[in-house]
Amino acid sequence: MTAELHAHDAPPARPAMGTFERYLSIWVALCIVAGIALGHLMPGVFQVVAAAEVAKVNLPVAVLIWLMIVPMLLKIDFGALHEVKDHWRGIAVTLFINWAVKPFSMALLGWLFVATLFRGLLPEAQIDSYIAGLILLAAAPCTAMVFVWSNLCGGEPHYTLSQVALNDLIMVVAFAPIVGLLLGVASITVPWDTLLLSVALYIVIPVVAAQAWRRSLLASGGGAAALKGVLDRLQPVSLVALLATLVLLFGFQGEQVLAQPLVILLLAVPILIQVYFNAGLAYWLSRRFGVAWCVAAPGALIGASNFFELAVAAAISLFGLHSGAALATVVGVLVEVPVMLSVVKIVTATRGWYERGA
Repeated sequence: MTAELHAHDAPPARPAMGTFERYLSIWVALCIVAGIALGHLMPGVFQVVAAAEVAKVNLPVAVLIWLMIVPMLLKIDFGALHEVKDHWRGIAVTLFINWAVKPFSMALLGWLFVATLFRGLLPEAQIDSYIAGLILLAAAPCTAMVFVWSNLCGGEPHYTLSQVALNDLIMVVAFAPIVGLLLGVASITVPWDTLLLSVALYIVIPVVAAQAWRRSLLASGGGAAALKGVLDRLQPVSLVALLATLVLLFGFQGEQVLAQPLVILLLAVPILIQVYFNAGLAYWLSRRFGVAWCVAAPGALIGASNFFELAVAAAISLFGLHSGAALATVVGVLVEVPVMLSVVKIVTATRGWYERGA
């Protein structure tokens, strides 16, 4: 098909992780249980860690995310960024899913499940607030974690960086109007401090640092071999940071999970459906339009994931810390990692099917 397919005819070589990587799903489940248990047994410790935040961005979690995304960022060659134009179909598909489908499909799912099917099982006074939280979650495409998902499935790093940067630019002008339209309110208070700090923390700083490190490695005597050696050593560090993040996120909300298990379970249903629906739609459209798998795989993940820091901050700002909207966005935080790992598995397992029809 053009240059879009030639560069990634074979899966990228990734270091084998043996038992640890092969059974990642088990470790994820154990970390979820450990996080909930530790959050219940040692709430004071997790409250201290949770309080280490600036503009609703948790700094310990930010450090762990840096450890997760550095391997992807080290692969980026800025001299090759111009090749992203070859992936314009993949960019168009992801933009369509993120901005024309995801917020509206979530509003529909929120009405169907929260306001209709589950209405008798949820606090009546919080129904509208729950739906608002779901909409806030879906209206903000993910910024940081998509680097992790793209790296895990061997996605094209230049496309991933370009798509995330483009989404962030669109979010500056589109987030408030879309949320305002779907919530039926005249004005939305955008938490600009959270948005701008997240972009700086998760894109600007790590990209600059990774590029400086990359150039240093390539300029050393080892050259490309030195870079590959660092990437091989960072792979297990990245996965351990991912699991540690899970423990923290579920530890922060351990009390909530145990206090309101039914509410959290019911709110997770529309979130899960919209993740798989949007990922599947992006993946199918990419296949129909002949997008290379190395772009379609991260495109499906970007199309489905959410910028939960922004969603949580906006929900708290608009509806209050103890509102149903804030709780709904927190449920999005809790399901984000395990469900996106399942999407990584699906797109990786279906690569052969995808490429036979692309």
